[in-house]
Amino acid sequence: MARKYLQMGYTRARRYANYKGGKKYDKTNNHAPLDRGTGEQQKAAAADIFYEKWKLAESDPHYTRMKLEWKKQEI
Repeated sequence: MARKYLQMGYTRARRYANYKGGKKYDKTNNHAPLDRGTGEQQKAAAADIFYEKWKLAESDPHYTRMKLEWKKQEI
C-alpha cells in the first residue's frame, strides 16, 4: 500500500513539475494541451524524492517476496 502512495505522489509531483498549476489542458480553449515545461523546479525535486523512495520500497526483499506470492495466487 505504501508503494502505491509513493507512486501516486511521484506522478502528481511530475504533473506539477511539467505544467504550471498541474493543469495539462486549457479548459477555456477547447481543452487544447498547454505548454509543457512551465511547471516549478521545486516540484521536480519533490518528484525525484518520491521516485527514490518508491524504488527503495520496491526493492525491499520482503515486499518482493510478498508480491511474487500474490502474483502466484489463483484468481
